[in-house]
Amino acid sequence: MYPHALIIVSFFLLCYSAEALQIRNHYSPRNRERPKRKLTRYVVLHTTEGSTAGSLKKVTKNGEAHYLVDPTGKAYRIIHRSRVAYHAGRSMWNGNTNLDDSSVGIEVVGYHNREPLSRQLEAVSELLEELQSIYKIPDDHVLTHSMVAYGAPNRWHRRSHRGRKRCGMVFARRSTRAKLQLTEQPAFDPDVKAGRLAVGDQDLARALYDGREEILVASQSGAHVITAQVSAWDIARDRYDNSDTLYIFPDGTERRGSEITNWKRIPHGTQIRMSIPKRENTLEHVRQIGKDGLTASDIAGDEYNDTRTIYIFPDGRVRTGKEMTDSDFRQLPIGTRVLVGYVQGGNISNKRSAFDVCGVKWNHPSTYYRFSKNELRSGDQVNENNIPKGTQVFFRN
Repeated sequence: MYPHALIIVSFFLLCYSAEALQIRNHYSPRNRERPKRKLTRYVVLHTTEGSTAGSLKKVTKNGEAHYLVDPTGKAYRIIHRSRVAYHAGRSMWNGNTNLDDSSVGIEVVGYHNREPLSRQLEAVSELLEELQSIYKIPDDHVLTHSMVAYGAPNRWHRRSHRGRKRCGMVFARRSTRAKLQLTEQPAFDPDVKAGRLAVGDQDLARALYDGREEILVASQSGAHVITAQVSAWDIARDRYDNSDTLYIFPDGTERRGSEITNWKRIPHGTQIRMSIPKRENTLEHVRQIGKDGLTASDIAGDEYNDTRTIYIFPDGRVRTGKEMTDSDFRQLPIGTRVLVGYVQGGNISNKRSAFDVCGVKWNHPSTYYRFSKNELRSGDQVNENNIPKGTQVFFRN
């Protein structure tokens, strides 16, 4: 073949490849403020549980993905692949926590229990091939959000547990992964096996690791009904006490999740309606004695006395569960705030910035700064240059 002909063929091959993938820049306004990751171990696949327009707007506004792939096969860049996107939330895999710091997140427009269209699968496959080549990521490190997300203890689960999300679980199907050219996948949950997490959703575990194709819970939108076998958590997961989760009691009375305090007395037959969430992950909620439970155990379950459960007393004292006695727990004052799965990073000083304390997590919504005895602000509400000296920092670990 003549050299000029080879150039022409190469040009057309490049054009064809670019056209097939169709990656478009749709950067989040948060892109430039996000720190760069120090390492990249995983790709996490998500499903939007909604349509293209609403999903693209949401993930772009909040910077909740690196890429979004729509049903036509178009891919959009949301956060640059080298930077941190807030897509995984409270997450763990093989003992590694906060996977936002070590993964690339891909949102696929669609639902957790429906296989994407062939055009989408082709685009995702090409995108995965590129990312796996750049970051040297093996097939079994391409995970689903449902695999890595975990929940803190709550009224239904006494320990931190797997099952907070069913997002992306369709990508655990062997048949679907084969269409993505993925030949290897996790055979079990390493954190459950090691005892770091409990199983909070047996059906999800079987679907992810036992090769079951059927999904027992349909879309996470629409109405669902509480029964003797189905709880508010089974339906709404970590959105059970959110203001955008609506409970309709059998007598017609309506309450928002944030308005309910006695979860044991919700009558059977109560309907739950949820809109498409405003964020990919529910923001961390600072629990409070007297509001979210009367005892430490009500809020933190079996982890109430753990070193990673932090108590912030109304009088300004801060203690970990490990530092407290049985007498302390019996006398917890109303208004004591509780952070589960957190560490106290120390104080801001002239020689110690927020970044020095907690690295790339310094402006994450799940990081909290105590500006005064009773004022807590999340990381996305602070300016690193205007944090008062002596401010305490708490971050999820």
